[in-house]
Amino acid sequence: MNAENLMETLRKSQEPKGYFFNKDREMVLALMESLLTNKNRYGYMACPCRLASGNRELDKDIICPCVYREEDVRRYGSCFCGLYVSKDWNEEKIPHEYVPERRPPAF
Repeated sequence: MNAENLMETLRKSQEPKGYFFNKDREMVLALMESLLTNKNRYGYMACPCRLASGNRELDKDIICPCVYREEDVRRYGSCFCGLYVSKDWNEEKIPHEYVPERRPPAF
């Protein structure tokens, strides 16, 4: 699978749930490449914006889409990486605020 294929596969499953890819296509494709790299490296698509341990159980909260995405998109219009955003965020109807890291520092 390549980045384009992954993007289309994820788009079909996530848009009906209200999660859209950032309108910056170049950035999205770079993140798709990183997800594929992590899948090859670890066996799962760990969030490319966070440091994965390589232990699926320890990283289960950051397997994309991470467990933090729903609250981040609801609250800020974007996930931590900026990969998934709301429709309003893409249409610049809401401010593009900094999304703080919410993963506990023990990881």
